[in-house]
Amino acid sequence: MTDVMVPALGESVSEATVSTWFKKPGDFVKQDEMLCELETDKVSVEVPAPVSGTLTEILAPEGATVAANARLAIMTEGGAAAAPAAPKAEAAPAPAPAPAAKDVEDAPAAKKAMAEAGLSRDQVQATGRDGRVMKEDVARAVAGAAGAAAAAVAPAPAPAALPRAPVPADDAAREERVKMTRLRQTIARRLKDAQNTAAMLTTYNEVDMSGIMELRNTYKDAFEKKHGVKMGFMSFFVKACCHALKEVPEVNAEIDGTDIVYKNYVHMGVAVGTPSGLVVPVVRDADQMGFAQIEKKIAELGLRARDGKLSMAEMQGGSFTISNGGVYGSLMSSPILNPPQSGILGMHKIQDRPVVVNGQIVIRPMMYLALSYDHRIVDGKGAVTFLVRVKEALEDPRRLLMDL
Repeated sequence: MTDVMVPALGESVSEATVSTWFKKPGDFVKQDEMLCELETDKVSVEVPAPVSGTLTEILAPEGATVAANARLAIMTEGGAAAAPAAPKAEAAPAPAPAPAAKDVEDAPAAKKAMAEAGLSRDQVQATGRDGRVMKEDVARAVAGAAGAAAAAVAPAPAPAALPRAPVPADDAAREERVKMTRLRQTIARRLKDAQNTAAMLTTYNEVDMSGIMELRNTYKDAFEKKHGVKMGFMSFFVKACCHALKEVPEVNAEIDGTDIVYKNYVHMGVAVGTPSGLVVPVVRDADQMGFAQIEKKIAELGLRARDGKLSMAEMQGGSFTISNGGVYGSLMSSPILNPPQSGILGMHKIQDRPVVVNGQIVIRPMMYLALSYDHRIVDGKGAVTFLVRVKEALEDPRRLLMDL
């Protein structure tokens, strides 16, 4: 007998959720073939078979929460693939031990959708592995039984839950269907959860970036020579947000049930776009760091994020997030909260615009700022105050040095 264990999850990750089993008890599995997939906060972990043999027993069914050192299943080494059983894809469970049958029956989200739609198992045509009913199958059955309007009963965790409108054959031949990665599914679910849970609102302002740009032009060479890193804009934004969060602490807080958890530290999440999707590495205790430390940490985390080498520990525990859409040319947008955080600042493109200064129309490098916040604990006054404080600190960076 060989135990299938939970693989290494990361230094600060103590548990994971079993999301999908690809095999069922009795299946022959080759070494390194994928047995199941685990989900942590932002990353999915595939579990390969440690040996070639038969999957004897599943100890952690789909939906179960497992500790970092837990056993997932038991395998018997050696043997050959078993002969396929006679097809039995009806509602009756397969004649296997009760726990095993439960492990490989319909996807949990599909069961929930069937219950919500009032459908029985035999009313749904299964297309999943080993005859399992998937969320998409339930959505199709609902649409067929009650029309397109009834499809809304399908659960919303993943965008693929609702059926597509009919597509002409000549168009379908020119389409490509690619399964969403687990990371993209997790991103989709978390962002939808943020919309469904938080009372999200966005307030806007604009900032004259000429003060920071002049400061950078004056000191960038000396800064890079001394610290070995370029002086960017992000360190100014991080410092300005840390300054503002001290004055408006509810933006740095989170809701836990009926409690508000105020944090006497700032773990600053910095959103980074990667080929696999958006990730948010965290600069821990950013409020205790200087400009050079912040620039070095952001550069290091950004590089490792793009290389896919971030650990789970580096993406957890953030208390506030900054997202810079300006690097892609965005002029204005409403960022979406990174749950369970209560605030996120959106940076945008710097653009020369005519503005009025002391009664005169002048051209200044301007940037729109957007603060999305959870209105359940952050009032409009607090949100606007926060954004104004960020604006003031950025337009006159000397205020940061004097803690004003």
